[in-house]
Amino acid sequence: MADTTNAESPVYVIGAGPGGLAVAAALRARGVRAVVVEKSDDVAASWRRHYDRLHLHTTRRLSSLPGLRIPRRFGRWVSRDDVVRYLEKYAAVHELEIVTGVEVERIERGPEGEGWVLYATGGRRLSTSAVVVATGYNHTPYVPDWAGAETYSGELVHASQYRNPAPYAGQDVLVVGAGNTGAEIAADLAEGGAGRVRLAVRTPPHILRRSTAGWPAQATGILVRRLPVRLVDRAASVTERLSVPDLSAYGLPRPTRGLYSRVREGAIPVQDVGLIDAVRRGRVEPVPAVDSFDGGKVVLADGSRISPEAVICATGYRRGLAGLVGHLDVLDSRGRPLAHGARTVPGAAGLHFTGFTNPISGMLRELGIDATRIAKSLAG
Repeated sequence: MADTTNAESPVYVIGAGPGGLAVAAALRARGVRAVVVEKSDDVAASWRRHYDRLHLHTTRRLSSLPGLRIPRRFGRWVSRDDVVRYLEKYAAVHELEIVTGVEVERIERGPEGEGWVLYATGGRRLSTSAVVVATGYNHTPYVPDWAGAETYSGELVHASQYRNPAPYAGQDVLVVGAGNTGAEIAADLAEGGAGRVRLAVRTPPHILRRSTAGWPAQATGILVRRLPVRLVDRAASVTERLSVPDLSAYGLPRPTRGLYSRVREGAIPVQDVGLIDAVRRGRVEPVPAVDSFDGGKVVLADGSRISPEAVICATGYRRGLAGLVGHLDVLDSRGRPLAHGARTVPGAAGLHFTGFTNPISGMLRELGIDATRIAKSLAG
């Protein structure tokens, strides 16, 4: 990749996931040259690493990126492999300019504060008037710093390393974290032959049916997102009580805080793809949160001790932006961009972020909307 130092330089897009590809396509449609820089060897690298069972929780019709619909043959709930196929096709159809195997390590302001300089592997230094960071919401796996974890004699892995239940056949497994990933992995293990599956829950999640009478939960999320929080909380409470059984007797009580209030705080509801049935059948046992480790034992928040053979941590990710842009005063205290999409942080004109929120209405749809807005702002 040649160094770019003149006024005709392209917009650089960091990351060849859905967000980065959508931005590049939207820019190209407006006559703006965009170069996507990807540290992995392929587009959609993070999707290729997800567990085998994964399907979109959002419908095919509401998940396409701008300029290309997801094929009907992929079904209503698109599988992981088909998402990868779609993104590969998307890059080809839009003839995107993508450079793989190159990682942007740091972004600095340009000379006299004008534009941006990207420092990348191989000693590359790329100058541009605008850059879009699209390295993704699920960038750096996060595992809590539990006391005694280094003494644990079993297998301790992050959910990003989980692929399927085959290696855990007959084993006693603890899944930590009751978000969508933890809930689905627990159900997958229960259905796939694990000997015992427990799910460590710190805060009981809101659980929704993925669709009710053919109506997807995602569509409801789109319709209500601009309504008053209290109103949505009340309506969601009624819906949950009518459609989701009370699992309190199984150790998974209903949440005390409203669904939309939790969403506004960043807690996404769990869309049921097998957890409810697994809990009711006793195949997945909810237990208190993990407090610490002690050799082969896991100490739970209520003081009880269990001895799983493996612990799978569905404990989330960090955005991993500190090394890239942390010195530019564009991140909040939790390492998230202060501005997202077409908006920029004051004093950081030309620097955009996409893919760092996790909205209830569906990530791919929101990435497409973001891409269009960013491209419009950059194209003038």
